[in-house]
Amino acid sequence: MDTIHAIKERRSINFFDPAKTLSDSAIDELLRLANLAPSSFNLQPWRVVVVSQAESKKTLRRCAMNQQKVEEASVVLIMAADPDGVEENMDRVLESWLALGFMKPEMRKTYSDMMLSLYGARDSLTRKLFAVKNTALFAMNLMLAAKGLGLDTHPMDGFDEGCVKKEFNIPERMIIPMLVAIGSLKPGVNLAPRAFRRELAEFVSHETYGK
Repeated sequence: MDTIHAIKERRSINFFDPAKTLSDSAIDELLRLANLAPSSFNLQPWRVVVVSQAESKKTLRRCAMNQQKVEEASVVLIMAADPDGVEENMDRVLESWLALGFMKPEMRKTYSDMMLSLYGARDSLTRKLFAVKNTALFAMNLMLAAKGLGLDTHPMDGFDEGCVKKEFNIPERMIIPMLVAIGSLKPGVNLAPRAFRRELAEFVSHETYGK
């Protein structure tokens, strides 16, 4: 499926076919495609918890307002934004830039100082926003890749973050922007027409904010 078609055809579905499963290799393929998402300075501040076993999905469902799709989906991914992604990934990013000739050795400290300055202290709002916005880019890339592979998805923000962290051993510093349910549309279910979308004139301005 080409990119434009995938964008037009992607829908957030509520009813998944519980008989459909995804192999580990299929999940890995999807995650590799999603991992090509852009990120600030290529720092990739995301972690993913793959929830595919029946008991794990039951647990996650309890944390997610008892939503049926958590159990019916082939797999649900917990998206975890990591504010510590700067420190954890910075050296490998810079080593890659050096190896590829993107940066001269004498510029390494300049770039590392820039990263640390731009994204603030580990517990700052700036750092948290950095982690969340980049993880959201990863999640959107994943949903489009899933559609391209013939799968359906639903990004979910109806969940108790504290419960998810506790039940799935996710460190407190992490932020969970969303869960993403992945699978196939349940047979016999017909999607309703796409709902309201604003006209461009309602949210687009040129050169400056406003009408």
